[in-house]
Amino acid sequence: MNDVKLTVLGGEGTGKSALIVRFLTKRFIGEYASNFESIYNKHLSLEGKQLNLEIYDPCSQPQKAKFSLTSELHWADGFVIVYDISDRSSFAFAKALIYRIREPQTSHCKRAVESAVLLVGNKQDLCHVREVGWEEGHKLALDNRCQFCELSAAEQSLEVEMMFIRIIRDILTNFKLKEKRRYSGSKSMAKLINNVFGKRRKSV
Repeated sequence: MNDVKLTVLGGEGTGKSALIVRFLTKRFIGEYASNFESIYNKHLSLEGKQLNLEIYDPCSQPQKAKFSLTSELHWADGFVIVYDISDRSSFAFAKALIYRIREPQTSHCKRAVESAVLLVGNKQDLCHVREVGWEEGHKLALDNRCQFCELSAAEQSLEVEMMFIRIIRDILTNFKLKEKRRYSGSKSMAKLINNVFGKRRKSV
């Protein structure tokens, strides 16, 4: 069974916890305590594979607070970044989160493959008070090599499910790329060793 670790990030009030619970239970709950962190587990089958999905929902951070994401970057295979389309400040915070994830990798957190990231504009049901355009979200995602969608946790259960399946598929694709690179690297190392020691044997 493959372990898939997903972290959902976003400012307070963006509905990130509501999205997770909607995906896991198909129920919508509007109010959550933002000062608790949770890890949810779900077993699912996708592309013929049995998956053990872990979803980390950290405490909501004040949108003006400094954040490091160091532990999340080490732990997660992928990220869902959530903003509220009716709150421009939540979009600015989502942008800062994406920039942090996409920063040039430091030596203590190197990855063979770039993390899968999906940017979500939530609360599409509040489009009559929209402050962030669809084009803005799409451009931010495109510029930072992320997937993008807009939806409503309150009204669109199927769309929420498909959004999570989409990011999980991206993570599985990354797993395949890592394995391919690892295999390619092992072959290259074996060839190098064979060349070095083969020449030495011939010279004896």
